[in-house]
Amino acid sequence: MLRMGAAAAGGAALVGSAEAASAQTAPGGAKRVLRAPVLSPGDRVRVVSPGGTPNPTAMARGIEILRGWGLEVELGTNVFARYGYLAGTDAQRLADLNAALNDPGVRAVFAARGGYGTQRIVDQIDVSGLRRDPRVVVGFSDITSIQGKLWREIGLVTFYGPMVNWNDARTGPESAEALRRAVMTTEPVTITRDPAETAAPVLVPGRASGPLLGGCLTLISTSLGAEDAPRFDDAILFFEDVDEAPYSIDRMVTELRRVGVLSRVAGVAIGQITNSVGGPGEWDAAAVLKDRLYDLGVPVLGGLRLGHGNGQLTVPLGARATIDAEAGTLTVQPGVRPR
Repeated sequence: MLRMGAAAAGGAALVGSAEAASAQTAPGGAKRVLRAPVLSPGDRVRVVSPGGTPNPTAMARGIEILRGWGLEVELGTNVFARYGYLAGTDAQRLADLNAALNDPGVRAVFAARGGYGTQRIVDQIDVSGLRRDPRVVVGFSDITSIQGKLWREIGLVTFYGPMVNWNDARTGPESAEALRRAVMTTEPVTITRDPAETAAPVLVPGRASGPLLGGCLTLISTSLGAEDAPRFDDAILFFEDVDEAPYSIDRMVTELRRVGVLSRVAGVAIGQITNSVGGPGEWDAAAVLKDRLYDLGVPVLGGLRLGHGNGQLTVPLGARATIDAEAGTLTVQPGVRPR
């Protein structure tokens, strides 16, 4: 009953190109797929705060890691600004983001942290420079909104991984190396199911391929109908979240069912469902996901170390991916191309 033909429906495989604008027709709402050149030592990268204000000590650690890879790190003007719970006014955060996305000398844009705020500015993002000259964009959580916008608008492959507000206790050496490999090599990325993860029991056997799209479940849910929401037709839907009770996860997944998203995907990949606590005798998060996903008729793979939990890894969003639920693997084609 699984839609085993989803691999063919998922769209053509991505191929490298010497031309920045070289691309193919892409499923999931993008007209074509763009990949940035692989990062190399000496490249300028810029850190911006599109959402909340980072911690200076944690930022220093993240900058140290990036510089250890030979990258030249610079900060956006308003990285440490404060405006309520935001890293500066909407105009300040947007100006920093647009400057980083359109400066021809900047080869990568790293989000300082998530928090909240990207949905206030995402509709004003200027993609003109990216369309001509794609560059690496890294973030997760609240950055989901930006990543969805860049995919929907120009088909840019971005990276769902740790941000510069670094926490060694949560993202140790394996997390750092996974991020480095994803943006500084052209190797495919393979994530293997971790039996210790909350969603690891959620599994529907099968194999499916398509562009990997999604991110933080809350941001996916609250972007539906807006211009930063990808179309998930024939895609591998990926989601994760933090501090959401099981009933809240149920509500958001149910919303995806009601609007037809889950009836059109080729498969579902579930990352870290972190700090999801229910009441006594109630369903836990895994039970909710089984109840809401098992009747879709597509492969489902839970237990991937992607998201807000310990040992977070990195994957390219928008790149062609294959889930093999029985093998417990998510394999994603490179998110960057050779120079």
